[in-house]
Amino acid sequence: MFRPAAAALLGLATIVAAPTAAATPFDAAIAGAHRSDANKARDKYRHPAETLSFFMINPNMTVVEVSPGGGWYTEIIAPALKDKGQYIGAHNNPAASAGAAAGAKKFADMLAAKPDVYGNAKVSAFGKGSYDIAPAGTADRVVSFRNVHNWHMAGFAPEAFKAFYAALKPGGMLGIVEHRLPEDKPDELMKSSGYMKVSYIKKLAEDAGFTFVSASEINANPKDTKDYPKGVWTLPPNFAEGDTDKAKYAAIGESDRATLLFIKGKLPKGGATRKSGSGIGR
Repeated sequence: MFRPAAAALLGLATIVAAPTAAATPFDAAIAGAHRSDANKARDKYRHPAETLSFFMINPNMTVVEVSPGGGWYTEIIAPALKDKGQYIGAHNNPAASAGAAAGAKKFADMLAAKPDVYGNAKVSAFGKGSYDIAPAGTADRVVSFRNVHNWHMAGFAPEAFKAFYAALKPGGMLGIVEHRLPEDKPDELMKSSGYMKVSYIKKLAEDAGFTFVSASEINANPKDTKDYPKGVWTLPPNFAEGDTDKAKYAAIGESDRATLLFIKGKLPKGGATRKSGSGIGR
C-alpha cells in the first residue's frame, strides 16, 4: 500500500543506505527481454533500481514521468506499475511542432505495441504552455531524469515545477535527476552546458511550494570534469565531438548527476532527513 509521507520519510535512510540489499519492484523489468542490450548497458551509469527506490516508488502508485524521451526509464517504471498502479508519461505537446508530434506518437506507439509489458500506461502532453500532465492532486510521484536544463533553456522551468506541484497529492513527492554544475561556476553555463546547479533546482522546487527532503550520491560521477567543448553532450552516450577524444570521454562515462527528492507541502513532524554513509543529507 501507499505509505503516508511520515512513514515513508522515517524509512528513507534505511532504503537509501542499502538500496540493493533486497529485491525491488523494478528488478524484473530491469532484467526484462523488452529492454535492448544497449539500454541495459546504461544501467551502470543510471542505477535505476537504486534511484527509483530512493524516490520511494511503490507498485500501487500513480507515477508521472515528465519528458520521458525515448522511454529508457519508462521501460522500467511502467511494467512495475502495470498490475496495481498507473504510469503516465508526460511527453511532448503534439501541438508544439511536427517534430514534437512525431516524438509523442512514437512513444505512444511503443506503449501500445506491448500491452502485456506496459498495461494501461497513459500519455499526457507537456511542454511550454502545456502543463496538465495529470488530473490535479492525483499523482503519488512525479519524476524526471536529466531534463531540467531543457526546461531552463526553453524558458519555462518555473511553470514546469508548478505543474508538478499541481499534479501531486498532498504529501506526494517529486524526484529529479539532473546533470550537476558546480556551485562556483557562472550561472550562464546553465543556459549552454546542460549542467544545472543544485541550488537553482531547489529554488525552482521551493518557489513552486515543495520542501526539500533529501539528496543522494547514487548517480554521482567524480570523473566528470564538466568543462567540455560541447557541454554535457560531449560525454556518452552523445559523444558530440565525434571521434575526437572519444576514448577519453568513454572512460569518464556518463555525467555526474544530482538526485533530489522533494515533498508537496511541509515535512511531517519527525520526518527530518539525516546523513548516512550513502551521502544522504541536507
